[in-house]
Amino acid sequence: MNLTGDLVHLRAIEPEDADAFWRWHHDPVAMRWMTTSYPESLAEVRKRFAEFPSNSYERCRFAITTTAESRLIGFIGLRDATPEVGRATLDMYLGEKDTWNKGYATEALRMVCRWAFNDMRLTAIDLEVVAGNDAAEHLYRKLGFVQEGRRRNSFRRDGQLHDQILMSLLAEEYKD
Repeated sequence: MNLTGDLVHLRAIEPEDADAFWRWHHDPVAMRWMTTSYPESLAEVRKRFAEFPSNSYERCRFAITTTAESRLIGFIGLRDATPEVGRATLDMYLGEKDTWNKGYATEALRMVCRWAFNDMRLTAIDLEVVAGNDAAEHLYRKLGFVQEGRRRNSFRRDGQLHDQILMSLLAEEYKD
């Protein structure tokens, strides 16, 4: 299953996407507000991508590509989905900095929300955003996400602690 909009196309992640993800994960500007882990070699990332489990209700990962050139520019996914509760957690980022603030993230997020609420029949989507990541917080609020809570001093970057804002969007609040 693929989702296509005017600006972006969402497709399953392929093993050959590993090189771009490795490059993004080594770009301190692209990863500024992302939770990072220990460094991985390109070979380790390629192996991990080759062994990714298939997408499922519990975890669904999409590569964000441009509709015009099919250029890989980012990632969006839902994880920890449970049919009993109908909630999932959203993760997303654009790794290609020249695509920031041009509508790609907005369209990708709209498409995933529409698909999650209509096809997966989720009742809510949760996310965490670092306080200070104003562009991401603005995007989420624009699509109707509301703050549910705050995890104080839970994200460290450049030796400083930041809060994480917990947000959610209920299916009945989503406006396409």
